Amino acid sequence: MAKRFACTECAYRTASNADLLKHTRTHTGEKPFKCDQCDYASTLKGNLDRHMTKHTGEKRFVCETCGYRTSDKSSLIVHIRRHTGEKPYMCDLCDYSATQKGSLKQHMAKHTGRKPYMCGECGYRTAHKFHLSKHMRRHTGEKPYKCDQCDYSTAEKSDLDRHMAKHTGKKPYICGECGYRTAVRSHLTAHMRKHTGEKPYKCDQCDYASATKCNLDQHMARHTGVKPFMCGECEYRTAVKLRLSQHLRTHTGEKPFKCAQCDYSATQKGSLKQHMAKHTGRKPYLCGECGYRCARRSHLSEHMRTHTGEKPFNCDQCGYSATRKSYLIKHLVKHTT
Repeated sequence: MAKRFACTECAYRTASNADLLKHTRTHTGEKPFKCDQCDYASTLKGNLDRHMTKHTGEKRFVCETCGYRTSDKSSLIVHIRRHTGEKPYMCDLCDYSATQKGSLKQHMAKHTGRKPYMCGECGYRTAHKFHLSKHMRRHTGEKPYKCDQCDYSTAEKSDLDRHMAKHTGKKPYICGECGYRTAVRSHLTAHMRKHTGEKPYKCDQCDYASATKCNLDQHMARHTGVKPFMCGECEYRTAVKLRLSQHLRTHTGEKPFKCAQCDYSATQKGSLKQHMAKHTGRKPYLCGECGYRCARRSHLSEHMRTHTGEKPFNCDQCGYSATRKSYLIKHLVKHTT
């Protein structure tokens, strides 16, 4: 089908005039669909429909396998694929497949190199409309996701999901393999890869592959040198958005991760998890080779290299490689002195 409708602001084209109208709102900022119970507004009616369920509490779509409930039929369809393993969206250029159409579209950009969505403020480009919408909030300061139980608000829905678990204690996403529970669906997706060994995020310049996009972004910076996430308070730049969020807390002093058993608080979730092991004594990460147990996943990853011999940290000035990043940093001093 011909894509005869073209955006005048960027290279986006579509076969549907309605889709072009929706796309144009990413440039204009127009949000015609408004909630009549709060100040929420959206570019899409579907987003408003989903938002309204926060006021009504209705979640009429139920998973018969695990009891997961949602207000959105399409979310239930995607969820069920976690049980069935179905991945109906297939790349016609490689063996990649996905549970969601959006994931396939994002993947296709790796083949085409196209990034049609551009920020008019700073020139940032992306292959994914959703990523542009999130990026624009850095300029506007908009935090559309609001907690209905306190004054917390955030720019990203996943952050609100994590926050809401503090109020409700609910962790509806359950691993069928080991019983792991989480309040955030994306965390369950990432967790499942520990069981499957899947590493869907692949570098197009070397054979590196990762279970998480965050790790791939960090890796790609070694090839490109691009660090698009910049601190407004100092000159710090990073290739990974999460790193910027963590860095900003050095300026604000914010320590959002708080221990429920003492007055300890931390800037990073990983630091809190490490601290909690002091209270619980739990060491959930187990080596299948020798029985070694530890409280931190990163420690298990480092330990596993004693079995595999893997040395992923490579010096770009000589043939040295190391099992730990700290060893590489120490080594690099030899080149600078």
